[in-house]
Formats: sequence, structure tokens, C-alpha cells
Amino acid sequence: MPALRLKAIDGKKALTISKQLIDELQELIQCPRDYFSIELVQSKFIMDGKFVGGSQMVDVLWFDRGQDIQDKAAKIITKHINSIGYKSVDVIFHSLEHSKYYENGEHF
Repeated sequence: MPALRLKAIDGKKALTISKQLIDELQELIQCPRDYFSIELVQSKFIMDGKFVGGSQMVDVLWFDRGQDIQDKAAKIITKHINSIGYKSVDVIFHSLEHSKYYENGEHF
């Protein structure tokens, strides 16, 4: 943990930023590299009865690290998504509760 879920972002473009993105987030958050995951969510967006291109979005699931770290993480993520040609991206943080997160049957 943290898990990043990318929506309406081209997978090949995401590959080009994936290493440096995690490098910077790992430095900021100070957790092991293998705690991170990036998931490319293949969604279809609908508006007015038609399939449309969706807005770029990154959902971040993590244990709360305070507003300052969250703000810095949002800037890192935004910078990297912008660098692959997307002018706008929404970054949404979902804080997980330690007591409700289980790994191999044990909560944190």
C-alpha cells in the first residue's frame, strides 16, 4: 500500500512514467517499493447515450499520512500524468483504516 488506480490514461504512456513516479513517491512516503502498486483501470465512459473519452483520474488508496504528505503526493502524481500529455488530472485519496485492512487474515 499505497495503490494507484489510473483511469482514462493510456497504458503505454503510463509505463513510461511508472518507475520515476514510484521512485518519487517512495522517497516522499518512506515505505518499501514493493508496497506500491499501479493498476490501469480499463473503463468505458458514457454520456447522453454515447461512449465518450473519460477524464483522467488517479485514485490513491493508502493509510493516511497527513495533509502535507498528501499534498506533496498529489503534486508528484499530477506532474507525471501531465508529463505524458494530459493537461488535467483529478487525484483522489481514499484513506484506509488499519483495523479494516487485512493481509493474510491479519489486520494492521
